[in-house]
Amino acid sequence: MKRAAGSVADATGNWVDSLAPAWSRPYLRLARLDRPIGSWLLLLPCWWSSALAAIAAGWSLPNLWHIALFFIGAFAMRGAGCTWNDIVDRDLDRAVERTSSRPIPSGQVSVTQAALFLIAQSLVGLLVLLAFNAFTIALGIASLAIVAIYPFMKRITYWPQIVLGLAFSWGALMGWAGAFGRLDLPALLLYAGSISWVIGYDTIYAHQDREDDALIGIKSTALLFGPRTKPMLALFYAIAVILIGAGGFTAGGGSVFALGLFAFAAHLAWQIVRLDIADPDNCLAVFKSDRDAGLILFAGLVLQAVVRF
Repeated sequence: MKRAAGSVADATGNWVDSLAPAWSRPYLRLARLDRPIGSWLLLLPCWWSSALAAIAAGWSLPNLWHIALFFIGAFAMRGAGCTWNDIVDRDLDRAVERTSSRPIPSGQVSVTQAALFLIAQSLVGLLVLLAFNAFTIALGIASLAIVAIYPFMKRITYWPQIVLGLAFSWGALMGWAGAFGRLDLPALLLYAGSISWVIGYDTIYAHQDREDDALIGIKSTALLFGPRTKPMLALFYAIAVILIGAGGFTAGGGSVFALGLFAFAAHLAWQIVRLDIADPDNCLAVFKSDRDAGLILFAGLVLQAVVRF
């Protein structure tokens, strides 16, 4: 498929390339709005946590105002995080075929312009955060330290996916904190399970670049696991299901949650069977399907709050 001028290598046929004003496209690409899968993956633990809090509190639905706030905040902060990542990684991105077309290494925006855009997105995230209680505000601010260090981890460890998991799973704490103004065991278990899920799906994502990464000295679990990727995915996905299940049942989840958890686990198992680490297009498609896995689990949590058995 022919790419639109300035589009990135793995984002063909999206609304940014076809509908957005030309002047805005580099910024929308910096925010990854041409590839919103990452925003969904950041959002879903927030929604899980809100639904888990509803189960624990005996509410018939999660707080819908919080659900909307998390949606806006996840897209804003994922965009800010990606902009920061692109600023830090601009020289590395030039050396990798898939990322060389990103706005900074391709010259669509300057580093200064990207930094100003980063500030604007962060301010949107801050406005969203200020709508929550004081504990949640402090908790959200604490996550920035992890976001700040993440781009550097791939330079020093084969486990940058752990740091990404710490950052992308933070929402598993935020929904509960937003409901109760504190953290309890179910939220901590959900957070730990989400970290394991992130390690799994980001390993799949990293297989797209493993050859280029090896050449330029970038580390990842994709390179570390290599041909052992499928059994390692099975391990991390199993840990995710066990810990998320423990969080759900500790919060009062019942048979409906169990069905949702089983469907989530089945989807993860299907991913492992379908995965071909030698095919970058397959890796991207399997990675993107994690949004569906997360929505399945969210539906199970919400239905459990509704029916209460």
